[in-house]
Amino acid sequence: MTLRNDRHLSAHDLRRRVSEGEIDTVVVAFTDMQGRLQGKRMHGAYFVEHVLGQGTEGCNYLLAVDIDMNTVDGYAMSSWESGYGDLEFALDLDTLRLLPHLPGTAMVQCDLVQLDHSPVPQSPRTILATQLARAAELGYVAQAGTELEFLAFDTSFEAAWASGYRDLAPVLPYNGDYSILGTTRVEPLLRTIRNAMYGAGMDVESAKGECNLGQQEIGFLFAEAMITADNHAVYKTAAKEIAHSMGKAITFLAKYDQREGNSCHIHLSLRGADGETVFDADGGRTALYDHFLAGLLATMHEFTLLYAPNVNSYKRFAAGSFAPTTIAWGSDNRTCALRVVGHGAGARVENRVPGGDVNPYLALAAMVAGGLYGIEHELELPAEMIGNAHTSGLPTVPRTLREARDVFSASAVAREVFGDEVVEHYTHAADIELTAFDAAVTDWELRRGFERM
Repeated sequence: MTLRNDRHLSAHDLRRRVSEGEIDTVVVAFTDMQGRLQGKRMHGAYFVEHVLGQGTEGCNYLLAVDIDMNTVDGYAMSSWESGYGDLEFALDLDTLRLLPHLPGTAMVQCDLVQLDHSPVPQSPRTILATQLARAAELGYVAQAGTELEFLAFDTSFEAAWASGYRDLAPVLPYNGDYSILGTTRVEPLLRTIRNAMYGAGMDVESAKGECNLGQQEIGFLFAEAMITADNHAVYKTAAKEIAHSMGKAITFLAKYDQREGNSCHIHLSLRGADGETVFDADGGRTALYDHFLAGLLATMHEFTLLYAPNVNSYKRFAAGSFAPTTIAWGSDNRTCALRVVGHGAGARVENRVPGGDVNPYLALAAMVAGGLYGIEHELELPAEMIGNAHTSGLPTVPRTLREARDVFSASAVAREVFGDEVVEHYTHAADIELTAFDAAVTDWELRRGFERM
């Protein structure tokens, strides 16, 4: 078995470590619709003896719940009428890794499949795998990196909950963008996360401060798209666990306050099946790259639901901010939704629309699907945006979840590339989110209207 790198575990190594008492717990996890790791903690000996060879099972409502894990009506794959049956957690042994921040613990990530081993089309990992298989049929491999920002607070998760998430103290009280002094104050947390993630098999690049108070970003080396999505999901959970162990809280919420939101810029490129560069030739863009970019632009409005999946996602789309919404591309232009950067083997496109709440599997699947659509239809790339895209008058992505839901549901392209089951499933997920939000009474309403209306 070829490991993703020498810090991952083989099944043989896991067995040995369990038998020697070094590992006593194995986390069996999949990524749900909301981008969260869900699953089970298993005793190491039981996992090796009874699960390693055949996987385990869980209820099929795990892909049909809201953020509070409430079962909700309306999903085709799971309901009272169908009896809420089981799905199989099919272990992907390529993902076996240590979790250094948790004593004696390893993790394996899973695909969700039916009990007859057939795929579950609505599973985020399956959605991405399907698009990567389409790319492979055309002779391409997708390489990707995600730049995930978070806000850190000198407050525990428990205290934050009790306060209603108000008046939290950021770990840095001023704009620490690129500040070495500022990030030194946060370094105990950042260093612990960096080193734990390196030990968990990730190739850590760096950490830096960002614009909002207490905002940070830890970067990782690009990899094949599925590896990047797997690592993203593990890192997001582990960072919260590490913060909790240090009495701090962090959030990846797209928009926490009226200052800068948390972004998740996604860098993507295609390579040939043998690793050859296909986006750049003699220092210039190839026709294939232009078609790929054109496909991303042509599908961005209809696919925004997969880049911005929550009500809060759209609060980040503020005019004149670094969360660009204009459907345009530009060379190293941060005002465009698509920023084209790099050259040679580093030629890539940066999608600046997603926020920190994005599900990486769905966003990467949308980018690959859109780009391949452009290649297959040889779409013509519009003119490059020169200057400030915010004031260009060009079309923008949807500005609310309701609008994004409607255009995704009605999209013939989305149904062509993802299938009706996937479109209906994630349209309904948006409906659940919208219904919950429409029923909520917000602090804004209370402050404005309690006395004065």
